[in-house]
Amino acid sequence: MIELIDLSKKFDEVQALSKVSLGIADGEVFGMVGTNGAGKSTILRIISGVIRPDEGIVCVDKRPVYDNPDVKRDIFYISDEQYFLPGSTPEEMADYYGSIYPSFDKLSFHKLCEGFGLDRKRRINTFSKGMKKQVSILLGLSANTKYLLLDETFDGLDPVVRQSVKSLFAAHMADRGLTPVIASHNLRELEDICDHVGLLHKGGVILSQDIEDMKMGMQKVQCVFASDADEEKILKGLDVLVHEKRGRLHTITIRGEREDIEAAFKRGETVFFEVLSLSLEEIFISETEVVGYDIRKFVLG
Repeated sequence: MIELIDLSKKFDEVQALSKVSLGIADGEVFGMVGTNGAGKSTILRIISGVIRPDEGIVCVDKRPVYDNPDVKRDIFYISDEQYFLPGSTPEEMADYYGSIYPSFDKLSFHKLCEGFGLDRKRRINTFSKGMKKQVSILLGLSANTKYLLLDETFDGLDPVVRQSVKSLFAAHMADRGLTPVIASHNLRELEDICDHVGLLHKGGVILSQDIEDMKMGMQKVQCVFASDADEEKILKGLDVLVHEKRGRLHTITIRGEREDIEAAFKRGETVFFEVLSLSLEEIFISETEVVGYDIRKFVLG
């Protein structure tokens, strides 16, 4: 498990992180969402031991990371701007990481490169942005570390490759207990892969929650009430987060279990009533508006 407790980090006059606390459980995909400057990359660099926090504690499996090579061997960090040795090929980078990570699997890397159509003997500086990102991801998976930290993982990848990478993550999680930690500025990129999502803004954590718990604890209802009196009777006592009305059609986001909400709607009459699934985007919009943020301004682009 990765534990961050009251992390703060400042670069000159810029407060990159302020009292950030997060817990990242083993065996799940953890997504960090936020705009550029929200603190995502700084958190990943602190977890990987690249930089030291000014304040707070970061532990991986209850061990401090910074200046601890044994812990760092359990972590592979892929930055948004990948670094490769000058003039190197994928094969040479595999040799390099093989000297660092004892469990690096060169045979697996060769097979992955073949599957993705990457020439292991070609110089990486001649690759496109998307191909470079693929090389980094395949190196990270082949290192067989327990934790894989990825900054803007899917940026520059086409839809087919994105889906292939997500399938590889799932396979490695099932086979060897990999824990991917993915930072992105785009919530939609993470919806179909993450188990838990943390929302960062201006160096702080607005929200961190299990996605299934979010979906179980919030419902979207579309209905037409038989009368104003029925509307009042049904909605009384419910935790209504968002209530929109177009003509007679009401669209209402309500915090609570589905069974409880269905029971509440039986207190009055409706002409039409259905409970709809909420997307992760809709859940985050509702949650953040409650605490005074409009998520649409900074993570739905």
